[in-house]
Amino acid sequence: MGRGKFKGKPTGRRNFSTPEEMVAGTAARPRTFKQQEQAEDEEREEHEEESENDSEEDSQLGRTTELSRREREEIEKQKARERYMRLQEQGKTEQARKDLERLALIRRQRAEAAKKRDEEKAAKEQKKVEARK
Repeated sequence: MGRGKFKGKPTGRRNFSTPEEMVAGTAARPRTFKQQEQAEDEEREEHEEESENDSEEDSQLGRTTELSRREREEIEKQKARERYMRLQEQGKTEQARKDLERLALIRRQRAEAAKKRDEEKAAKEQKKVEARK
């Protein structure tokens, strides 16, 4: 019996790995996953070999020379961001000064508005007292 132009999804044909296959490492994995895993294993081995060969003095110098331009730029950006955030917290940057000025202005305005409300409230109560007399 023909199924027509469109075929259904193969949901009933799933193969699951058994625990024995998983332990043995013969489980069916996607090819890309195997390639990725091999590349990560190679990187780990290279990193382990490099870390064993480097001495403490040469390790810092070696790391800076090993870094690519992008990695160095990323590290510099991170350090600059951290430095800026520290200055921001201390209020030494221009943006922090503007923010603090704005906050001071808002606090002043709110204090004046609260004072004005209190005065109006007191005046209203005074009128009530005078009206009762």
